[in-house]
Amino acid sequence: MSQSNVPSFADLLANARRSAVHLEMRDVYAVGDETEEFERFKLTGTIDLDPTARWWPQWLGMVRKAVGRGVVMRRARIVSEPVTDYIRWEHAATPLNLDAGELVRWLPRRQSVDIALPGADFWLFDDHIVQFNVFTGDGDWADPPKEFSEDPVVVQLCASAFEAVWQRAIDHEKFAV
Repeated sequence: MSQSNVPSFADLLANARRSAVHLEMRDVYAVGDETEEFERFKLTGTIDLDPTARWWPQWLGMVRKAVGRGVVMRRARIVSEPVTDYIRWEHAATPLNLDAGELVRWLPRRQSVDIALPGADFWLFDDHIVQFNVFTGDGDWADPPKEFSEDPVVVQLCASAFEAVWQRAIDHEKFAV
């Protein structure tokens, strides 16, 4: 798929009919729109769970619409232990994802060593199209930040990796950071 005819994430999610799964494998992300909230969390240990703050309204609205149409949204995170400050921050913010209808699980990295994983985080929509999220070494978006594939071999790798992680992972409510 050429970069010129690639749909946006919002379009991919809006067109999903059955499933949207997301696998996150980094211990630290450093995307610019999170910096202020993350720094505040590191200083105070608290997080603002106001669903109307910052980027949440747009994200939560997309999730609610997708879930409302019957799309099952699952997010799995592979994390090192002890967890980083960033992972503690993500864990603290996850109730917003859950309230919108996402299902979220966590897998300690040591329990993933025998799973064949792709080289980047990804979203998989309806077991058909993969959107890889590509980051720089320090955790910011790479340029271009996303790569896409509809190759059945790539789709199968991502689907099987996600399902293997999901089966082993711990529900958010039971995962202590």
